[in-house]
Amino acid sequence: MSDRPRIIYKLVTRGEWEAARSVGIFAGSEVDRRDGFIHFSTAAQVAETARRYFVGVPDLVLVAVDAKMLAALPSLGLDAASARDAAVTGQLRFEPSRGGALFPHLYAPLPFAAVVGETDIAPGPDGAPLIPEDLAS
Repeated sequence: MSDRPRIIYKLVTRGEWEAARSVGIFAGSEVDRRDGFIHFSTAAQVAETARRYFVGVPDLVLVAVDAKMLAALPSLGLDAASARDAAVTGQLRFEPSRGGALFPHLYAPLPFAAVVGETDIAPGPDGAPLIPEDLAS
C-alpha cells in the first residue's frame, strides 16, 4: 500500500456520525449500505465529491481515517485469486470510479479506532461544502 494515501476521507452528516458514535461503529450512510461498501475519497478527490453529492446538505463532518489501519482488517470470504484480482488489502480496496480514478472503498464497518480527525464543514455561498485545502494525503 506504499503508493496509496495514508489518510482517506468520508463526508457524513453530523446526525449520522453521532448515531454511529453512540453504537461504537459506522456501518455507512444510506448510499453506502445500498452500494455494499463505505465510500471514501482521497485528499485530491474529496472537494469534487463534496461538490457533486453534498451541495445543500447541512451539518457535514469530514472524517479523516487512517487507511493503513483499515487495510489491516481481515479479508473475510475472499479466496486468494479474488483478493489478488481485486487488489484487495484487508477490507479496503481502491477501485475505479469517477473518470476511472481509483477511490477507496471499505467493505466492512468503519471502526472508530481508525478515525484520526473530524472537521465540521460549512457550506460556501453556493451551498457547496468548503473543504479545507490543506488535507493530508
